[in-house]
Amino acid sequence: MNQICQNINKIKQSIPANVLLVAVSKTKPVEDILTAYQCGQRHFSENKVQELVDKHDKLPKDIQWHMIGHLQRNKVKYIAGFVYLIHGVDNLKLLKEINKQGNKIQKKIQILLQIKIAQEETKFGMDENTLHEIIQQYKAGEFPFVEISGLMGMATNTTDGEQIAREFKHLHELFQTYRNEIDSFKYLSMGMSGDYDIAIKEGSNLIRIGSAIFGQRE
Repeated sequence: MNQICQNINKIKQSIPANVLLVAVSKTKPVEDILTAYQCGQRHFSENKVQELVDKHDKLPKDIQWHMIGHLQRNKVKYIAGFVYLIHGVDNLKLLKEINKQGNKIQKKIQILLQIKIAQEETKFGMDENTLHEIIQQYKAGEFPFVEISGLMGMATNTTDGEQIAREFKHLHELFQTYRNEIDSFKYLSMGMSGDYDIAIKEGSNLIRIGSAIFGQRE
């Protein structure tokens, strides 16, 4: 069996049935993605709009594409028609643009709100006050062409497993709070190749795995 297939099977056997495995295919060739697809993988993610559009055009149409990178407002229109889930919505202006593009094509676009849980300044994400304000606006019906499907966050890049667990636990608590208020909340996206086991223990039900499937990036 191909190494990519072995890696996918190994991960799927090690995670609970309710956890969605999203393969991070950024920078990977179409051939590698097709190999993973032929092993049954259907959810893939990219962090650059142009690469996402190119791969969507070339690959089977039942692939569920996730946008995981920092998304610029002027590029939302290129992916609005086919994207399954936009992970990194970290500000109100971007949310309004997604709603605007959804209105143009009369489609509800699924998104996750990105919360800053890491210590690093370089990580994107909104604070909890902004989250609360956006949730209240959403509940009041202000974004009819957006479906807020949950939260996502990235832990600090550290070898301190306890710190990572604390950050994930905090995000899970936020997720649980709003899940009780909003029917569309279903995904808590946290955990990557290096920390997905901790993320799952702390309540993640969507993990974004790249190198553990496709090998280290060039």
